[in-house]
Amino acid sequence: MSAFPLALPDDAELSARLSARIGQHWHRLLAALRPLYGEGAWEGELAARLLGAAIARPADLRALDQVREAAPDWFQKPEMVGYCTYIDRFGGTLAGTRARLDELSQLGVRYFHPLPLLKPREGDSDGGFAVADFRQVDPKLGSIDDLRALASDLRARGISLCLDIVCNHTADTHDWALAAKAGDAKYRDFYHVVEAADQVAAYEAHLGQVFPQTAPGNFTFVPEMQGHVWTTFYPFQWDLNYANPVVFIEMMDVLLYLANQGAEVFRLDSAPFLWKRAGSDCRGLPETHQVVRAWRAALAIVAPAVALKAEAIVGLAEVLPFLGEPEQPECHLAYNNTAMTALWAALATGDTRPLSTCLTQALAKPAGAGWLTYVRCHDDIIWGALKGVIPDETLARISDFYAGAVPGSFADGQAFQAEPGAVRSTNGMAASLAGVRDGADNAAALARLRLLYGVTFALDGIPAIYMGDERALTNDPDYAVEPDHDDGRWLHRPRMDWTRNGGPTHAAIARFAQLRQGRACLHAGNPARPLLTADPALLAFERADRGGDRLICLGWFKGDAMTTDLSGLLGSGDWIDLLDGTDVNAQSVAMAPWGLRWLVKKNG
Repeated sequence: MSAFPLALPDDAELSARLSARIGQHWHRLLAALRPLYGEGAWEGELAARLLGAAIARPADLRALDQVREAAPDWFQKPEMVGYCTYIDRFGGTLAGTRARLDELSQLGVRYFHPLPLLKPREGDSDGGFAVADFRQVDPKLGSIDDLRALASDLRARGISLCLDIVCNHTADTHDWALAAKAGDAKYRDFYHVVEAADQVAAYEAHLGQVFPQTAPGNFTFVPEMQGHVWTTFYPFQWDLNYANPVVFIEMMDVLLYLANQGAEVFRLDSAPFLWKRAGSDCRGLPETHQVVRAWRAALAIVAPAVALKAEAIVGLAEVLPFLGEPEQPECHLAYNNTAMTALWAALATGDTRPLSTCLTQALAKPAGAGWLTYVRCHDDIIWGALKGVIPDETLARISDFYAGAVPGSFADGQAFQAEPGAVRSTNGMAASLAGVRDGADNAAALARLRLLYGVTFALDGIPAIYMGDERALTNDPDYAVEPDHDDGRWLHRPRMDWTRNGGPTHAAIARFAQLRQGRACLHAGNPARPLLTADPALLAFERADRGGDRLICLGWFKGDAMTTDLSGLLGSGDWIDLLDGTDVNAQSVAMAPWGLRWLVKKNG
């Protein structure tokens, strides 16, 4: 494998650190990329970009690099709690968000993920996921200086900033796309352009559709390009051509630039779609994983404090490869989408066995990687992620349940789109799907919401709070009134109501975060292991540390109280519920309607 082709900087301390990191990771970077691109001049450009970013890295971030190199499991610590929001919905602007950081600290947040905030195209931008400039902030939110200031304020509170990197595509108004439309051959090769209609049809025969109702198909005819541009998502989002090494280098440079502005985690949006191959579904191909491995190696050289998170909202078998292997690491984190989906399925059916199945499958995760666990996010709940775990007809009933189309349903959600023949996904805020209605008696609904979050906070990984859930914020019924918000997912993207009392849900979530702190068994390296119970409605799993710390989470997914003998599961000894401080007798464990317990050995 080739040596690094450039001389290191004169700064002795920086040079020594870079030399060590290059010795460890440069060969991994080339091993990932040479099978894709061969050997060539791109290697020198790659090295130059790495070196330039390393020299430009601010001193405080270099110091953070050292801290995290000494504690590479920083993102697995039990103290890690996440919060996800839109800047305009949360604080209005980046400056306004800086004034609201006490809310995060009160909830024990250590990881803050504002959804897309880089400069989008004008008009419809798919909620900011059509980026026109990766090095500028949406001017409605502030400037790149404001972003640096937010990152600095968060870091002072021990909170890591996560940014979205829309790595699969750019907006059709990005400078690269504009140059391509103007006839520049270099930039035309940044995208996939298919000239013949029969070639498009040949590709489409193997491809799925992300938005079959609002954006059917995967190609858009663009007259200026004299052909069909690959557009997996919307016609204004042009898929990048990663078979071109220049594209890889440019996107790597974007990651390094934003890392030097203070980003500590990158959410790799639409990661499974990066590589295209005729005759395949173009999802999660081996070459895609080589691209992600190469980004991981590049960051390890320049900014080892930074973690990658895979946005792969698919079944677990397709997610796990994005976490890589010990000798070929990819992302540090991935969404545990199947656990989230199965959690909502359990709430609708009273059957927690599919969730236990998903947790058992998740045990295949590499020990050095972590999950991002969550109750809701900005996207729809895609029931297809449970295909093979729950029968299709049951998934269809669950979809109908959350759309309020099943007698006795407590949910206030809406069905969303799906591919022909597939089960329609679900939109709605967590509180609304759990049955919260403004002005109603919401005791049972709030108990359901607490149950969902209590289970999520007990699972292994970073539990993430979705904006407003801590205040039981409900759906925005008027979402379509705003320009470019006709997409049904805006139902669960309301503006934060700061006048709304946080109440018991806020207190419960803050309590979950507090109890996680310093609890050895809740380190993400200790996975959630399901325990068998006699009643399918009773979820049980344990978290155990080699040092002897152990916690058992119980969740009761029915609306009536019950008492059961769990001595066979809990064994001997006295137990205490951390959540309310009460003693628990293993032979007579009482569960309230939609009840939750975090059990630990007394004096343990």
